[in-house]
Amino acid sequence: MASKQANREELDERAKQGETVVPGGTGGKSLEAQEHLAEGRSRGGQTRKQQLGSEGYHEMGTKGGQTRKEQMGTEGYKEMGRKGGLSTMDKSGAERAEEEGIEIDESKFKKN
Repeated sequence: MASKQANREELDERAKQGETVVPGGTGGKSLEAQEHLAEGRSRGGQTRKQQLGSEGYHEMGTKGGQTRKEQMGTEGYKEMGRKGGLSTMDKSGAERAEEEGIEIDESKFKKN
């Protein structure tokens, strides 16, 4: 029991330093805040899926991906996919790419 509390305290400290320690908790300034953010974001997505139906929700995601591809250009979108494909629960795509010596050309991520 004590180690569970110590782990939560460590995660809370890391969150206070600005690290995202809960998937979906980006922006939370504490462990509890990140947990609440993640829960709300997940619930929001589920509600939208219920409103649109499964096919409508899928179509919305596809259109969003196409829009992003148009904004970034095909090469940039591919490069972003390579970076995202490297990410794990423990490390970002950028961290893994650096560790494994894989070059990601972020200059291809053109901004519109």
